[in-house]
Amino acid sequence: MKSFILASASPRRSDILTQLKVPFRVEKSNFVEDGEGLKPKERPQKFAEGKALEVSKRFPNEYVLGFDTLVIMDSKALGKPKDPSEALSMLKLLNGSRHKVISGVAIAHNGKILESSKEITDVIFRHNTEQALQEYVNSGEPMDKAGAYAIQGIGARLVKAVNGCFYNVVGLPVAKTLDLIDHLGESNV
Repeated sequence: MKSFILASASPRRSDILTQLKVPFRVEKSNFVEDGEGLKPKERPQKFAEGKALEVSKRFPNEYVLGFDTLVIMDSKALGKPKDPSEALSMLKLLNGSRHKVISGVAIAHNGKILESSKEITDVIFRHNTEQALQEYVNSGEPMDKAGAYAIQGIGARLVKAVNGCFYNVVGLPVAKTLDLIDHLGESNV
């Protein structure tokens, strides 16, 4: 298997790649996420490509994996909350409802995108009390998470069901990523 650069400082993505035995090292991307002119559902794939390209230009002879995850509720994009008040507002919006988690994944090499795709997972939140939501915000866990929750952490308490790739909700769609990596081998890049 090829060795990769992960264009992300996310410990969750590092943990998943380690679990999958994908050889990698981390180089945080300096890509500026600007969604101007993009529909929310297009952003994750475009941002994953942007992150992978930015790092690939710095390390042109290496394969770079870029990822981006966004929570979408009724066509509204929910990124990482700026503060606890925004986190609580996001959680109230998601509470008792269905939303989509979209993750983009891209592989770049020599400053070009070789592979790119996205994964969509439906998540249904339980009907949580406002006190439960506030206690979750007070835990601090929501603050660096798209949609203000971590399904792999305490945030699992908020979720009723997941339809699709669980790991996509964590931030790295496993099957989609492995398929793109496998396709690299088939195309003998």
